[in-house]
Amino acid sequence: MKADRDLIIIGGGPAGLSAAQYGARGNLSVLVIEEMATGGQALLIDDLENYPGFPEPIKGFDISQKMEQQAANFGAEITYASVSSVKKEGDIFIVKTDREELKALSVIIATGAQHRNLEIPGEKEFTGRGVSYCATCDGPFFKDQKMLVVGGGDAACDEAMYLSNLTDKVIMIHRRDRFRAQKALAERVLKNPHIEVRFNHEIKEITGSQKVEKVRLYKNNEDKEYEEDMAAVFVFIGSIPQVSMVSGVEGVKFDESGSIITDQRMETGIKGLYAAGDVRSTPFRQVVVAAGEGAIAAHSASQYIDELRGQAYK
Repeated sequence: MKADRDLIIIGGGPAGLSAAQYGARGNLSVLVIEEMATGGQALLIDDLENYPGFPEPIKGFDISQKMEQQAANFGAEITYASVSSVKKEGDIFIVKTDREELKALSVIIATGAQHRNLEIPGEKEFTGRGVSYCATCDGPFFKDQKMLVVGGGDAACDEAMYLSNLTDKVIMIHRRDRFRAQKALAERVLKNPHIEVRFNHEIKEITGSQKVEKVRLYKNNEDKEYEEDMAAVFVFIGSIPQVSMVSGVEGVKFDESGSIITDQRMETGIKGLYAAGDVRSTPFRQVVVAAGEGAIAAHSASQYIDELRGQAYK
């Protein structure tokens, strides 16, 4: 059985595009399979201000485009399809998509994660009508109106800061008594006069007629519920790793959150199969981290392929 490519990368976010660049630059034939649009979660970032080499904030869309172009300049190919399974037969990986079946010597899983839902009454019903998971996408529709941000991590703080440019009525709730976001980001939110932070708060229900009109909130340290008028609810409470294509594969292990466990070379329990970015079990999810992990995964894959070909440096 012959491989179609040396390296197949599943996912075209920062981890996948970084891996594609390093793999192609290392003279591997590289194919990136992306389901939606290259850039992944980075596309949702309004101003990326902490990526090395960019002293001024850069749009998530812009840096995604630059990463894609850079990978393409080195010879990486990008195709759009949905991957349903990955399995290894002998030394060949078989990647099944909704369009075709592809074979590679090595595979990198860089599929990222999708937003986690609140699972409360009204959330599903009002999604797209006031409930959103992307402030930069939908925030402008609610300019000068009262908006609720749910969450306490980096993403929630980032998005609350963005929304505070659109209105002076941002309410931010978090179920714990302090943020889990980076300290500098959390302090910026707390000092923002357009953001009212309410700790020890949860959202229990979203109501309205044709669109979001009210929310029912719960103050958990006082066991108190109350209703409040609200025009929009933005949800940022974590993410779910996209691992369905390898969920039943023997040798691939997952942590308690469902993320893929790897060693420091980004290798899973299967030789030649790697994971990088938000899909991987990692203590810190940032664009720069994903890019670094993608580079490591591609380097490791290149070494593995050299070993397969008997060309490993000794």
